Amino acid sequence: MTPTFATNFDALTSWRTSLGRRLGDLQRYLGEHDLADGPTTESLAALASRLAGEKLVVAFVAEFSRGKSELINAIFFADAGRRVLPATPGRTTMCPVELAYDPEEPPLLSLLPITTRLEGLSLGELRLQPRAWTHIELNVKSSEELSSALKEVMRTRWVSKEEAVTLGFWDDARPSENPPLDDEGRVEVPEWRHALINYPHPLLKQGLVVLDTPGLNAIGAEPELTLSLLPSAHATVFILGADTGVTKSDMSIWRDHLDTHNLARFVVLNKIDAMIDPLATAEQISAQIESQRQSTARTLEIAPERVFPLSARQALAARLAGDAKGLEASRLTTLEEALSSQLLPKRREVIQQALVDAVEDVETHVSRRLGDSRRQLAEQMLELRGIRGKSGAKVRMMLKRVEEETAEFELCTSRLQALRVVHTRMLKDALIGLSSDRLREEVAQMQEQMAASILNLGAKKAFMGLCNRLRELLEAGQKRGNEIRDMLSASFTKLNAEFGFSLALPKGPDLERYVRELGLIERNYVQYLGLTQALRLSQPKFMEQFRRMLVSKLRVVYENASGELELWSKGASAQVDSQLRERRRGFRRRREALERIQNAAGELEQRISEIETQDQRLQQFLQRVGELANALRNPDTPEVDVVLDGPTETADGLLRLNLPPSDEPAPMLLRHAQG
Repeated sequence: MTPTFATNFDALTSWRTSLGRRLGDLQRYLGEHDLADGPTTESLAALASRLAGEKLVVAFVAEFSRGKSELINAIFFADAGRRVLPATPGRTTMCPVELAYDPEEPPLLSLLPITTRLEGLSLGELRLQPRAWTHIELNVKSSEELSSALKEVMRTRWVSKEEAVTLGFWDDARPSENPPLDDEGRVEVPEWRHALINYPHPLLKQGLVVLDTPGLNAIGAEPELTLSLLPSAHATVFILGADTGVTKSDMSIWRDHLDTHNLARFVVLNKIDAMIDPLATAEQISAQIESQRQSTARTLEIAPERVFPLSARQALAARLAGDAKGLEASRLTTLEEALSSQLLPKRREVIQQALVDAVEDVETHVSRRLGDSRRQLAEQMLELRGIRGKSGAKVRMMLKRVEEETAEFELCTSRLQALRVVHTRMLKDALIGLSSDRLREEVAQMQEQMAASILNLGAKKAFMGLCNRLRELLEAGQKRGNEIRDMLSASFTKLNAEFGFSLALPKGPDLERYVRELGLIERNYVQYLGLTQALRLSQPKFMEQFRRMLVSKLRVVYENASGELELWSKGASAQVDSQLRERRRGFRRRREALERIQNAAGELEQRISEIETQDQRLQQFLQRVGELANALRNPDTPEVDVVLDGPTETADGLLRLNLPPSDEPAPMLLRHAQG
């Protein structure tokens, strides 16, 4: 099989893997030579973890019987030689299904009973409770056994009308959207609330996640789908029937759940093979398909280029048979080209930008640290060359001067202690508004306001009030973060001037992106909190599920915001401790060198030679870090084998690079940091 999307996704994965290797080279080199402090090491480790675990989530959304599962099979899984997702005529996937791959788990179908909706727990919470799920092992070597096991996602059960209301599948306010009753007054509902398929398909192994979401009822009754899973998808593919166009229920899904999402949207007009008329010419059939395409674009108010007529069934059959002409006639490749050209490059840009930002921070840190080391070596060299041919009295005088400089430098400790106290207090004040306790308090206030209104009809107003308060807290956190930066900047300037430090603040914390994330959550929820959902929220169990899911979603935003502020703060303070420690080592080395020279005149030239060797070594470190960083900044350049030379030591054991940090970066790195 040679699907365009799969081929390009392979290329993206290979590119990401190459970046991972290059990032690993940089991490190992920094670690080998003690060139990174704790925060820098943590930041690179987090970036490596993100790179390795990068996911691409594509959600497929449609009403029942639109051929959605067949389309997923045709795009992603035709090389399996069979249908991975069941697509039996007359039956359909009844619950939302996620296809992904976790190498730590065996091939597995995990099913969450529909009755868990009565417990009020969100999907996010239930994912952490394996006992709540029913697990079925998948035999991927047997197509028959695999197909039989996956048919479980189509299972349904019959419940009373009252139970259907409780489960969210019956709404008296929307009688036209309710399922039919059987002769006994019962309602057919899905047996399962959610399904997770851990399947070792090559694309899934590379980080693809496919979300299969069936039907308006399934979406509307599960708030986490609307408010978390769909918005977190990198793209949605909305499937319609080419023969029916945009139906009333299709329009409800689009208007209520997809129209305002900030993601790439693709609309598919499936089953164009149903429009083939033996009495019409090929040109007439093409004209009818194009007319349906233009009409769909007008109805959904999107560009016609975002609407793709195709036949998923014909495409799957052609791929399984190796029929190139049949695949072309199915028109599937046009959609795949759009997914490839519009979705994958954007993911690449996001990953690349994160790496570039990290590389700049690393280069600035290493340049400053090694530059300071070279400056201190230059000072020692100047001292030692100055005592060539001098008497022992001159050496004793220089020893006395080192002692005086050391004593003068130690006066900074009281200033640093005061700085730490002020910094800690300001950081604590900044984090109070971003704490989980404060978040729970604000959500509880919203819940009280909802409960005070009739049938929760004030839900939207109460939620918007919550978002306004949370936005103010984030903005206050940003303001306090800026105040901390201003305080540290002024303090660092004085310390640099008075005690010879080379302290430089990293780029300040940016909480604005979390304000934008909050805005996206607000838009999704406000759209969800219409009249119908307000009535649902009057049910205590539904309200509890909504509250838990909301807290879980907001907690991620707040924990990330407070984490970024803390990490930035830790990085700013870590360099103070590092430079203090290295400066003391520098004074000790100067004193030890002079004492050795005092005891053995012949050691002077040896010491000068050692310092020259150390300076050369530091320049090599700067050059190698620059090479490794450039390999990450320019990922399209050919990879080269990087030999990570181990540390070497001089007679006094200095070249493990426990050398003082500095202000004198190598010219190449300095230009990059400034430019």
